This record gives sequence, structure tokens and C-alpha cells, in this order.
Amino acid sequence: MAKFLLWLLLLVFCWPLALFALFLYPLVWLLLLPFKLLGIAVGGVLAFIKALIFLPARILGGPRPA
Repeated sequence: MAKFLLWLLLLVFCWPLALFALFLYPLVWLLLLPFKLLGIAVGGVLAFIKALIFLPARILGGPRPA
């Protein structure tokens, strides 16, 4: 909502720049999409490694969070 309100404010003060931003936003989103997917994949791998490291403690009955 805040982004939309800022865009409307930009539209009032400088409409050519607002229209340029409106057309540029999807292109930037497409360029950043592979990095978002890579971040999700790296997060998953790190969570898996953490689970493997803590597995022996869970098997031996370490303290469990409530």
C-alpha cells in the first residue's frame, strides 16, 4: 500500500518519471527473480545441514523446545 501511495505522489509531482517507473518495475522484478530463487534454495540447503548436525542430539534425547 505504501509503495502505491508513493507512486501516486510521484505521479502528481513528476508524471513522466512515474510512468517510467511503472514500466521499469516488472523488468527489475524479472531480473531479480533468479536471485530470489537462489536465496530460497540456499536457505533450504542450510536448513537441511542444520537438521543433519542436530540429528544426533535429537536422537539421544536432548532438550526439546516447548
